[in-house]
Amino acid sequence: MKILHLDTNHTILLDQLNALGFQNDEDYTSTKEEVESKIGIYDGIIIRSRFAIDKTFLDKAKKLKFIGRVGAGLENIDTQYASKQGIQLFNAPEGNRNAVGEHTLGMILSLFNKLNQGNQSVRDGQWLREAHRGIELDQKTVGIIGYGNMGRAFAKKLRGFNVEVICYDILEDIEDSNATQVELQELFEKTDVLSLHTPETPKTIGMINKAFITKFKKPFWLINTARGKSVVTKDLVEALTQKKILGAGLDVLEYEKSSFENLFTSKKEMPDAFAKLLKMDNVILSPHVAGWTVESKEKLAQTIVDKIKTKFC
Repeated sequence: MKILHLDTNHTILLDQLNALGFQNDEDYTSTKEEVESKIGIYDGIIIRSRFAIDKTFLDKAKKLKFIGRVGAGLENIDTQYASKQGIQLFNAPEGNRNAVGEHTLGMILSLFNKLNQGNQSVRDGQWLREAHRGIELDQKTVGIIGYGNMGRAFAKKLRGFNVEVICYDILEDIEDSNATQVELQELFEKTDVLSLHTPETPKTIGMINKAFITKFKKPFWLINTARGKSVVTKDLVEALTQKKILGAGLDVLEYEKSSFENLFTSKKEMPDAFAKLLKMDNVILSPHVAGWTVESKEKLAQTIVDKIKTKFC
């Protein structure tokens, strides 16, 4: 079988697939159209987020048996059409779930203890202890929306804290010893910290909007390490201004493109809501790296190799 690698990944992907007898070709620079002109000879492709695998691409991939996406989400792939064509889809949420769980917890603790603000204050020659008095996670209720690989990994990280962990998911009977599954109404009533761990779907795009935020009984903290388009930024900024949301940790942003290495590639003016967000000291931002650790790079690659091996060897 011939596999085309469209993004660089950990070397174990190529090394182990070569050892299994697959022919591996690498193309990290051609345009999508150039790749489409030759994709018909390949049995598999390995990709991260370089470009969308849409119907046009898939129609030209006549021999394609599988797509390996070295990451958790599949939103850059037309999954329905691929399945209709009998193409196997492999993704790797198992590979970076631990990294996402740790990053999510880190964002909460940084916000609660004003670590970013305190760090900058000391660097500026100030020693403002009272201004940087923190709050404790102890006895808070953490609400998780989306209880798959990422949500479960985050809940596991909370076991050492004296917190109540509740989760909401569109699937039934998914709770475990680390979180109790609840309906949305109970989530709205109890939550002190809300963490998103949902994929990008028509139902989750724009999910955290003004109407949704106003349903929470208490002011809450928002953490999003899932997908940027789940949060309407202008509504988030309004809620932060009105203290309906006390602070936010955002690893992902509404304005990201499917390939997140470059946030802004056009000459358009920065969105007003984002400009305001950047000035808020109760907001922590990171560049879509929650699942982006030294360890997860290897785990993601190994997960894809293992799934290909199980199916085709």
